[in-house]
Amino acid sequence: MASASPKIPPLPLLRAIGRFRDGLAALHRRTTPGHIALLELQMTGFLSQAIGAAAELGIADALAEGPRQPGDLARAIGVDEDGLRRLMRLLISFEIFKQRRDGSYQLNGIAQALRSDTDVSLRNLFLFFGSEYHRSHWTHLADAVRTGKSVGPTLDGMEFFAYAAEHREIGEVFDRAMTSISSLATAPLLAAYDFGRYGTIVDIGGGHGSLLIDILHRQPSTRGIIFDLPEVVKELPQQLSSSGLTGRLTIETGSFFEAVPAGGDAYILKHILHDWSDEAAGRILRSVRAAMDAETRLLIIDIVMPAHRRPHPGKFIDLEMLVNTEGGRERTQDELGTLLSRSGFVLTRVIPTAAPDSIIEAHPAW
Repeated sequence: MASASPKIPPLPLLRAIGRFRDGLAALHRRTTPGHIALLELQMTGFLSQAIGAAAELGIADALAEGPRQPGDLARAIGVDEDGLRRLMRLLISFEIFKQRRDGSYQLNGIAQALRSDTDVSLRNLFLFFGSEYHRSHWTHLADAVRTGKSVGPTLDGMEFFAYAAEHREIGEVFDRAMTSISSLATAPLLAAYDFGRYGTIVDIGGGHGSLLIDILHRQPSTRGIIFDLPEVVKELPQQLSSSGLTGRLTIETGSFFEAVPAGGDAYILKHILHDWSDEAAGRILRSVRAAMDAETRLLIIDIVMPAHRRPHPGKFIDLEMLVNTEGGRERTQDELGTLLSRSGFVLTRVIPTAAPDSIIEAHPAW
């Protein structure tokens, strides 16, 4: 498997670079005629679909062993050569892939992330967000804004998570996409927080277990439990057999709305609460609290919505929650603190990371 785990720069440096980048982009928009600036922003939707097409066609995988001429690449992936040239012309102009002087295409640092076999692969993410299913929902964003409600029940007859459970062809693409997102945050999370202080960590809604597996590999004295719905973890035992964690990592199934495994020293809720309304998130938190004792810690890993007016990933994902979930949202630190307090917790601290996520640490109130 190809490696894609570069060293993470210091958080203050990353923030300074981000502010500089946002400032340059804002200056460009302010000094460009309004209609031109708006048209440029509209074109980014086309770019997103072009990247999704490259992911679907497997272009990055076909270039993994080295550069290929357009005709050779077109034959390898089974597409029209002229169509491929036109797609690559756009992608290369945004430095996604590279064209050599002899006309051949090759991978660059950005395109590596579209390979299916890298440690941090975004291919599945683009397959989901570029899918016809997902696009059909976002065309109804205005309806979601009008009503304040998900469009899923109207389009699909049920809310998203029920639909994904019933239609596993969508659910499996979604699960793999969420694993892609999870892999982005793993290295920043491990750099920002000492998970080795806990003897047993329970990952609630842990999905394919990528975060907990990485934690246990780095913390040899820690044990782990992955807890999720049966249909989500049904293939996980086979995957874990080659992880080298036999005896240290177990799988339990159930609904986090009802009960979660007891006996953990820390409970992780990663990218869970933002999927749900305050009422439903409160039910999840109370279920987790019932399994905890006074010394146990809750670690919520989610975006904390910033107060600034600059672009931020949370502002995009918040609209994704509006379109596709029943009451889900990205929350501010104050909103998270209120939600925790109402559910029997005390917010201890918020730890930022080099990723968009923060770690919100809390303990039970007694």
